[in-house]
Amino acid sequence: MENSSVQQIDDSLNITSSTGRSFWIDRSFNILVHSFALITVNILLWMIAVVYREAKPAIDKFGLDFIWSQDWDTLEGLYGALPYVYGTLVSSGLAILIAIPVGLAVALVTSEDFLPDWVKSPIAFIVELIAAIPSVIIGLWAIYVLIPFLIPLQEWLYNNLSWIPLFDTEDTSGNNMMTAAIVLAIMILPTMAAISRDVLLVIPKQLRTGAMALGSTRWETIFRVLLPAGFSGIVGATMLALGRALGETMAVTMVIGNFNQIKPSLLEAAYTIPAVLANEFAEAENSLHVGALTYLALILFALTLVVNIGAVILVQVLDRNKK
Repeated sequence: MENSSVQQIDDSLNITSSTGRSFWIDRSFNILVHSFALITVNILLWMIAVVYREAKPAIDKFGLDFIWSQDWDTLEGLYGALPYVYGTLVSSGLAILIAIPVGLAVALVTSEDFLPDWVKSPIAFIVELIAAIPSVIIGLWAIYVLIPFLIPLQEWLYNNLSWIPLFDTEDTSGNNMMTAAIVLAIMILPTMAAISRDVLLVIPKQLRTGAMALGSTRWETIFRVLLPAGFSGIVGATMLALGRALGETMAVTMVIGNFNQIKPSLLEAAYTIPAVLANEFAEAENSLHVGALTYLALILFALTLVVNIGAVILVQVLDRNKK
């Protein structure tokens, strides 16, 4: 009887000790996770503060007029962001328009039963492998392969469709907005395809079988059931791909022509914010030039931040509407 009581006391002490140890482990882990989250937020705020501080000379001199001005003359001290903002937004927008249908097609082929598994898996792997290729390599490939391939097409567009403002420029170099958009589309294709594929794979199989049991064809099932069910995830993939396109530097710098202008023609050379930062930042000498370039970086930072915040809000709204 006495041994039993002692054993019970020992067991209760062990339970208390184990509970106390688990409590402190959980509490320590909780503090560690919150600390990492706080550090991440502080790093983001620190980046904004540093970029803003370096851009202060240009902000003080030009204010918001910097965004709408088209002048960029380092000798006269005149700087304006509009051609670079235009080039960044148009090239990224065209790229996402190309990447959405191609990415969805790849996602559907690699997630549905169109092909055997031994074919689908290599296709998915190769598409995702594009993301691992350095952008400078893609830029070189575009110079040696893509541009020679596109020049005859662009000449045909000019000769036959020059009455359309989008193709009213005769360009023989191939370094223009169209080429940059296609290169960007290739670079963001893995993001669009991989995330869309993951979204389609997690859709319950009951939706597929139920739709087909009711007499729907495979394509009706895809367009009326699967894509609407995964729409919020596909929107998220689109926004992430757009964010990647906005910040792409080297490959675009190598093929867009790097000319400070705003023209509606896709066959005209253009300039983007990342490209001008890469080309001029190392050679900027006076504080106003550095400030103008950093002001451009701040604008690019704001654009990408707005795109990502918009993606989160849009996905939440779509999920709420489903419920």
